[in-house]
Amino acid sequence: MPTRNLAVKLAIVTTHPIQYYAPVFRTLAGMPDLDLRVFYTWSQAESSRLFDPGFGTAVAWDVPLRTGYDHRFVENTATRPGPDHFGGIVNPTLVAEVERWKPDALLVYGWNNRAHLGVLRHFKGRVPVFFRGDSTLLDPRPWWRGRLRRAYLGWVYRHIDVAIAVGANNRDYFAWCGVPADRIAVAPHSIDTLRFAADAEEHEARAKAWRRELEISEDAVVFVYAGKLQPKKDPGLLLAAFREVLDGAHLVYVGQGELEARLRAEARGLDRVHFLPFQNQSRMPSVYRLGDVCVLPSCGPGETWGLALNEALTCGRPVIASSRVGGARDLVAQDRNGWIFAAGDRDALIRVLRTAASLGRNALLAMGATGRDDSSRWSTEATAARIAQIVAAHCRPPVISR
Repeated sequence: MPTRNLAVKLAIVTTHPIQYYAPVFRTLAGMPDLDLRVFYTWSQAESSRLFDPGFGTAVAWDVPLRTGYDHRFVENTATRPGPDHFGGIVNPTLVAEVERWKPDALLVYGWNNRAHLGVLRHFKGRVPVFFRGDSTLLDPRPWWRGRLRRAYLGWVYRHIDVAIAVGANNRDYFAWCGVPADRIAVAPHSIDTLRFAADAEEHEARAKAWRRELEISEDAVVFVYAGKLQPKKDPGLLLAAFREVLDGAHLVYVGQGELEARLRAEARGLDRVHFLPFQNQSRMPSVYRLGDVCVLPSCGPGETWGLALNEALTCGRPVIASSRVGGARDLVAQDRNGWIFAAGDRDALIRVLRTAASLGRNALLAMGATGRDDSSRWSTEATAARIAQIVAAHCRPPVISR
């Protein structure tokens, strides 16, 4: 008598191992109702070190990105390989390799390269096609570009069955592109909350020692900016606003990038401004605890989420985010776990920085505890469970003979 194979074979297509996605893939792979294989399309990323133009240095993450789930690197034959332009991912064998595995469903991360768009077009109508992206409508565009963009994106998303949005701004984007409401589902953008919350006392101790090394007093309020020093994140606005903050506060930049030299020059003579180099993933839980507030002042374009907010909140620190940060709408509850200010508005940021500094460390830590309590909403486990639920709702396992 025929029986039903309970495990749905889910093929995931994405460019390269990423510290935010790998934990989700591991969790999905451990689910009994799923059989998972990830196809990485930027084969050059199989190298352990890649040059990151945002940081201006080669990066090799010190957390595991390739263990705990089945994956393959598909040869990328692009002349100028990389995920930053449409012609940078070209995989002549991708469709054949996915077909050979015989998936019941396909989940594609991002369409803006030749290979991923091609795989969407090929598999539409053959298996349920899910899509994961984090684009928003937050960056202004001329009206004519908006119309052209909407028409083209409407054509692109006709090749998917379900868009899996990462949050509210991303959901609005899919709706604007013409994806019907019943074909938009939400699985939150996530981080490995267990890793960021683990060993909290040890990370707090490291952060305290770091403050002593920087000669920051125990009662001083510290603002932390952690990320690439690049124009879209507007770290210069933060420095300009910080000049107007109470004398006792400190600002720590953690990261590297093209604006570093200019920021250092503009901060010369300000002994309350400090610069630390790029820190790898294992040290980030200590980085956020070094500060009392994490600030992400991005002006865009392209700050589609801002996962630093998730990380800081999970570490028990309130956040300040601009209105151009895609995740702020989902993550920041005004005056409860942080603040949102109008992007590019120096005076608005000054007011928020002053408000935070005037509260003092104890009140800020209390706000941070609220954010930490909320962090289960954007955990790896919550996201994986939601993706699995969405896939199961649209897939029926194949019937096989005993």
